[in-house]
Amino acid sequence: MILRSLLFVPADSEKKLAKARTSPADALILDLEDSVAPENRIKARGLVREFLQGERGRAVWVRINPVGEGGYKAELADVAAAAPAGLVVPKPDSPDVLRALDRDLAELETTYGLPQGGIKVMPVATETPAAVLSLMDYRNPPPRLAALTWGAEDLSAALGAAANREIGGEFAFAYKVVRSLALIAAKAAGVAAVETLHADFRDAEGLERVARTARRDGFSGMLAIHPGQVEVINAAFTPSADEVAQARRVIAAFAGGAGVASLDGKMLDKPHLKQAQNVLALAEAARR
Repeated sequence: MILRSLLFVPADSEKKLAKARTSPADALILDLEDSVAPENRIKARGLVREFLQGERGRAVWVRINPVGEGGYKAELADVAAAAPAGLVVPKPDSPDVLRALDRDLAELETTYGLPQGGIKVMPVATETPAAVLSLMDYRNPPPRLAALTWGAEDLSAALGAAANREIGGEFAFAYKVVRSLALIAAKAAGVAAVETLHADFRDAEGLERVARTARRDGFSGMLAIHPGQVEVINAAFTPSADEVAQARRVIAAFAGGAGVASLDGKMLDKPHLKQAQNVLALAEAARR
Protein backbone atom coordinates (compact mmCIF):
# COMPACT_ATOMS: atom_id res chain seq x y z
CA MET A 1 0.00 0.00 0.00
CA ILE A 2 1.45 3.35 -1.07
CA LEU A 3 0.34 6.45 0.82
CA ARG A 4 1.80 9.47 -0.95
CA SER A 5 -1.40 11.53 -0.88
CA LEU A 6 -4.32 11.17 1.53
CA LEU A 7 -7.25 13.45 0.66
CA PHE A 8 -9.74 14.54 3.32
CA VAL A 9 -13.34 14.52 2.12
CA PRO A 10 -16.24 15.83 4.27
CA ALA A 11 -18.40 12.76 4.73
CA ASP A 12 -21.66 14.70 4.79
CA SER A 13 -21.23 16.22 1.32
CA GLU A 14 -22.60 14.05 -1.48
CA LYS A 15 -21.12 16.43 -4.05
CA LYS A 16 -17.61 16.27 -2.61
CA LEU A 17 -17.82 12.50 -2.14
CA ALA A 18 -18.79 12.08 -5.78
CA LYS A 19 -15.90 14.29 -6.90
CA ALA A 20 -13.47 12.34 -4.72
CA ARG A 21 -14.13 9.18 -6.73
CA THR A 22 -12.20 10.71 -9.64
CA SER A 23 -9.30 11.99 -7.54
CA PRO A 24 -5.78 10.62 -8.19
CA ALA A 25 -5.17 10.46 -4.43
CA ASP A 26 -3.60 7.23 -3.20
CA ALA A 27 -6.09 7.18 -0.32
CA LEU A 28 -9.22 9.02 0.68
CA ILE A 29 -10.08 9.98 4.25
CA LEU A 30 -13.83 10.36 4.68
CA ASP A 31 -14.10 12.82 7.54
CA LEU A 32 -16.67 12.42 10.30
CA GLU A 33 -14.88 14.77 12.70
CA ASP A 34 -13.94 18.41 12.18
CA SER A 35 -15.64 19.03 8.83
CA VAL A 36 -19.01 17.57 9.88
CA ALA A 37 -21.40 19.36 12.24
CA PRO A 38 -22.65 17.12 15.10
CA GLU A 39 -26.22 17.21 13.80
CA ASN A 40 -25.04 15.84 10.42
CA ARG A 41 -22.97 12.91 11.69
CA ILE A 42 -25.65 10.23 11.44
CA LYS A 43 -26.36 11.25 7.84
CA ALA A 44 -22.62 11.28 7.15
CA ARG A 45 -22.20 7.75 8.49
CA GLY A 46 -24.84 6.55 6.05
CA LEU A 47 -23.01 8.24 3.18
CA VAL A 48 -19.75 6.62 4.30
CA ARG A 49 -21.36 3.18 4.09
CA GLU A 50 -22.75 3.91 0.62
CA PHE A 51 -19.41 5.24 -0.58
CA LEU A 52 -17.46 2.21 0.64
CA GLN A 53 -19.90 -0.17 -1.02
CA GLY A 54 -19.16 1.44 -4.38
CA GLU A 55 -15.41 2.02 -4.09
CA ARG A 56 -12.95 -0.71 -5.08
CA GLY A 57 -9.24 -0.78 -5.71
CA ARG A 58 -8.26 2.18 -3.56
CA ALA A 59 -7.67 2.63 0.17
CA VAL A 60 -10.55 4.46 1.82
CA TRP A 61 -10.02 5.54 5.41
CA VAL A 62 -12.48 7.18 7.78
CA ARG A 63 -11.60 9.80 10.36
CA ILE A 64 -13.78 9.00 13.31
CA ASN A 65 -14.46 11.21 16.32
CA PRO A 66 -12.25 10.80 19.40
CA VAL A 67 -12.34 7.39 21.06
CA GLY A 68 -14.72 7.42 24.03
CA GLU A 69 -16.50 10.63 23.01
CA GLY A 70 -20.29 10.63 23.17
CA GLY A 71 -21.74 8.49 20.38
CA TYR A 72 -18.39 6.75 19.81
CA LYS A 73 -19.71 3.18 20.05
CA ALA A 74 -22.56 3.75 17.59
CA GLU A 75 -20.30 5.58 15.15
CA LEU A 76 -17.64 2.89 15.30
CA ALA A 77 -20.20 0.14 14.74
CA ASP A 78 -21.59 1.91 11.67
CA VAL A 79 -18.14 2.56 10.21
CA ALA A 80 -16.69 -0.88 10.94
CA ALA A 81 -19.64 -2.57 9.24
CA ALA A 82 -18.54 -0.93 5.98
CA ALA A 83 -15.00 -2.38 6.35
CA PRO A 84 -12.83 0.65 5.51
CA ALA A 85 -9.11 0.18 4.95
CA GLY A 86 -8.48 2.00 8.19
CA LEU A 87 -9.46 4.63 10.71
CA VAL A 88 -7.78 7.98 11.25
CA VAL A 89 -7.93 8.52 14.99
CA PRO A 90 -7.94 12.11 16.28
CA LYS A 91 -6.64 13.31 19.64
CA PRO A 92 -5.37 10.06 21.20
CA ASP A 93 -3.46 10.96 24.37
CA SER A 94 -1.31 7.83 24.02
CA PRO A 95 -1.07 4.49 22.18
CA ASP A 96 -3.24 3.02 24.95
CA VAL A 97 -6.22 4.73 23.29
CA LEU A 98 -5.47 2.73 20.14
CA ARG A 99 -5.27 -0.47 22.17
CA ALA A 100 -8.75 0.19 23.51
CA LEU A 101 -9.93 0.89 19.97
CA ASP A 102 -8.37 -2.40 18.83
CA ARG A 103 -10.46 -4.34 21.36
CA ASP A 104 -13.65 -2.64 20.19
CA LEU A 105 -12.79 -3.26 16.53
CA ALA A 106 -12.00 -6.92 17.19
CA GLU A 107 -15.49 -7.43 18.65
CA LEU A 108 -17.11 -5.70 15.68
CA GLU A 109 -15.05 -7.66 13.15
CA THR A 110 -16.29 -10.85 14.79
CA THR A 111 -19.86 -9.58 14.75
CA TYR A 112 -19.72 -8.65 11.07
CA GLY A 113 -17.66 -11.64 9.93
CA LEU A 114 -14.72 -9.48 8.86
CA PRO A 115 -11.04 -10.53 8.91
CA GLN A 116 -9.52 -9.96 12.33
CA GLY A 117 -7.19 -6.98 12.31
CA GLY A 118 -8.20 -5.97 8.80
CA ILE A 119 -9.16 -2.41 9.73
CA LYS A 120 -5.92 -0.50 10.33
CA VAL A 121 -5.38 2.70 12.30
CA MET A 122 -3.46 5.94 11.80
CA PRO A 123 -3.43 8.31 14.78
CA VAL A 124 -3.09 12.06 14.55
CA ALA A 125 -0.59 11.59 17.33
CA THR A 126 0.23 15.14 18.47
CA GLU A 127 -3.05 16.98 19.03
CA THR A 128 -2.82 17.21 22.83
CA PRO A 129 0.13 17.97 25.13
CA ALA A 130 -0.18 14.50 26.68
CA ALA A 131 -0.03 12.95 23.21
CA VAL A 132 3.25 14.71 22.44
CA LEU A 133 4.77 13.44 25.69
CA SER A 134 3.58 9.91 24.83
CA LEU A 135 5.19 9.72 21.39
CA MET A 136 8.06 7.62 22.71
CA ASP A 137 5.54 4.93 23.67
CA TYR A 138 5.03 4.10 20.00
CA ARG A 139 8.29 2.14 20.30
CA ASN A 140 5.89 -0.60 21.41
CA PRO A 141 3.39 -0.13 18.58
CA PRO A 142 -0.27 -0.82 19.29
CA PRO A 143 -2.15 -3.36 17.16
CA ARG A 144 -3.31 -2.27 13.71
CA LEU A 145 -0.92 0.68 13.50
CA ALA A 146 -0.22 1.29 9.80
CA ALA A 147 0.95 4.91 9.78
CA LEU A 148 1.30 7.92 12.03
CA THR A 149 0.58 11.55 11.26
CA TRP A 150 0.70 14.77 13.22
CA GLY A 151 -1.15 18.05 13.46
CA ALA A 152 -0.55 21.52 14.88
CA GLU A 153 -3.98 23.16 14.94
CA ASP A 154 -5.56 21.39 17.91
CA LEU A 155 -2.22 21.34 19.72
CA SER A 156 -1.77 25.09 19.45
CA ALA A 157 -5.30 25.59 20.80
CA ALA A 158 -4.54 23.24 23.70
CA LEU A 159 -1.35 25.16 24.43
CA GLY A 160 -3.16 28.49 24.38
CA ALA A 161 -0.91 29.75 21.59
CA ALA A 162 -1.93 32.79 19.55
CA ALA A 163 -0.46 31.17 16.40
CA ASN A 164 1.57 28.13 15.42
CA ARG A 165 3.49 29.73 12.56
CA GLU A 166 6.06 32.48 12.24
CA ILE A 167 5.36 35.60 10.18
CA GLY A 168 6.99 34.01 7.12
CA GLY A 169 4.71 30.98 7.28
CA GLU A 170 7.13 28.47 8.79
CA PHE A 171 6.02 26.51 11.83
CA ALA A 172 7.16 28.00 15.13
CA PHE A 173 9.96 26.18 16.93
CA ALA A 174 7.72 24.13 19.25
CA TYR A 175 5.81 22.66 16.32
CA LYS A 176 8.98 21.86 14.39
CA VAL A 177 10.07 19.85 17.43
CA VAL A 178 6.71 18.06 17.54
CA ARG A 179 6.93 17.29 13.81
CA SER A 180 10.39 15.79 14.25
CA LEU A 181 9.29 13.70 17.22
CA ALA A 182 6.29 12.39 15.28
CA LEU A 183 8.55 11.37 12.39
CA ILE A 184 10.92 9.58 14.77
CA ALA A 185 8.03 7.89 16.60
CA ALA A 186 6.67 6.52 13.30
CA LYS A 187 10.06 5.13 12.33
CA ALA A 188 10.55 3.62 15.80
CA ALA A 189 7.20 1.89 15.37
CA GLY A 190 8.18 0.68 11.90
CA VAL A 191 5.31 2.42 10.08
CA ALA A 192 4.89 5.21 7.53
CA ALA A 193 5.14 8.83 8.67
CA VAL A 194 2.60 11.12 7.01
CA GLU A 195 3.19 14.88 6.85
CA THR A 196 0.45 17.18 8.11
CA LEU A 197 -1.67 19.29 5.79
CA HIS A 198 -0.76 22.55 4.05
CA ALA A 199 -3.72 24.72 4.99
CA ASP A 200 -3.42 27.30 2.18
CA PHE A 201 -4.85 25.22 -0.66
CA ARG A 202 -4.28 28.05 -3.16
CA ASP A 203 -0.52 28.08 -2.47
CA ALA A 204 0.72 25.44 -4.92
CA GLU A 205 4.30 26.68 -4.77
CA GLY A 206 4.40 26.54 -0.99
CA LEU A 207 2.77 23.11 -1.00
CA GLU A 208 5.38 21.75 -3.39
CA ARG A 209 8.19 23.10 -1.21
CA VAL A 210 6.69 21.63 1.95
CA ALA A 211 6.00 18.26 0.33
CA ARG A 212 9.49 17.93 -1.13
CA THR A 213 11.01 18.87 2.22
CA ALA A 214 8.84 16.27 3.93
CA ARG A 215 9.99 13.55 1.55
CA ARG A 216 13.61 14.60 2.04
CA ASP A 217 13.17 14.39 5.81
CA GLY A 218 11.72 10.87 5.70
CA PHE A 219 7.96 11.26 5.47
CA SER A 220 6.24 8.81 3.12
CA GLY A 221 3.31 10.99 2.14
CA MET A 222 1.17 13.97 3.05
CA LEU A 223 -2.38 14.91 3.97
CA ALA A 224 -4.41 16.98 1.50
CA ILE A 225 -7.46 19.11 2.25
CA HIS A 226 -8.32 20.07 -1.33
CA PRO A 227 -8.46 17.98 -4.52
CA GLY A 228 -6.16 20.45 -6.23
CA GLN A 229 -3.34 19.57 -3.85
CA VAL A 230 -3.18 15.88 -4.73
CA GLU A 231 -1.19 15.95 -7.97
CA VAL A 232 1.42 18.28 -6.44
CA ILE A 233 1.84 15.92 -3.48
CA ASN A 234 2.00 12.82 -5.66
CA ALA A 235 4.70 14.39 -7.81
CA ALA A 236 6.74 15.47 -4.78
CA PHE A 237 6.68 11.97 -3.28
CA THR A 238 7.47 10.16 -6.55
CA PRO A 239 11.16 9.75 -7.43
CA SER A 240 12.18 11.54 -10.61
CA ALA A 241 13.80 9.74 -13.55
CA ASP A 242 17.16 11.20 -12.49
CA GLU A 243 16.74 9.92 -8.94
CA VAL A 244 15.87 6.44 -10.19
CA ALA A 245 18.87 6.41 -12.53
CA GLN A 246 21.21 7.49 -9.74
CA ALA A 247 19.76 4.89 -7.37
CA ARG A 248 20.45 2.17 -9.94
CA ARG A 249 24.04 3.38 -10.27
CA VAL A 250 24.50 3.21 -6.50
CA ILE A 251 23.08 -0.31 -6.35
CA ALA A 252 25.29 -1.38 -9.24
CA ALA A 253 28.32 -0.04 -7.36
CA PHE A 254 27.60 -2.54 -4.59
CA ALA A 255 27.08 -5.44 -7.00
CA GLY A 256 30.25 -7.18 -5.85
CA GLY A 257 28.90 -7.55 -2.31
CA ALA A 258 31.40 -5.21 -0.67
CA GLY A 259 30.45 -3.23 2.41
CA VAL A 260 31.68 0.01 0.83
CA ALA A 261 31.85 1.23 -2.75
CA SER A 262 33.09 4.18 -4.76
CA LEU A 263 31.03 6.22 -7.21
CA ASP A 264 32.00 9.48 -8.91
CA GLY A 265 34.91 9.90 -6.55
CA LYS A 266 32.78 9.53 -3.40
CA MET A 267 32.80 6.71 -0.88
CA LEU A 268 29.49 4.95 -0.29
CA ASP A 269 28.49 2.62 2.52
CA LYS A 270 25.43 0.59 3.51
CA PRO A 271 23.15 3.57 4.33
CA HIS A 272 23.64 4.85 0.77
CA LEU A 273 22.68 1.44 -0.57
CA LYS A 274 19.57 1.31 1.60
CA GLN A 275 18.53 4.78 0.46
CA ALA A 276 18.93 3.76 -3.18
CA GLN A 277 16.86 0.63 -2.61
CA ASN A 278 14.14 2.73 -0.99
CA VAL A 279 14.05 5.04 -4.02
CA LEU A 280 13.56 2.13 -6.40
CA ALA A 281 10.91 0.55 -4.18
CA LEU A 282 8.97 3.81 -4.03
CA ALA A 283 9.26 4.33 -7.78
CA GLU A 284 7.94 0.81 -8.42
CA ALA A 285 5.05 1.27 -6.00
CA ALA A 286 4.13 4.58 -7.65
CA ARG A 287 4.28 2.94 -11.10
CA ARG A 288 1.85 0.24 -10.00
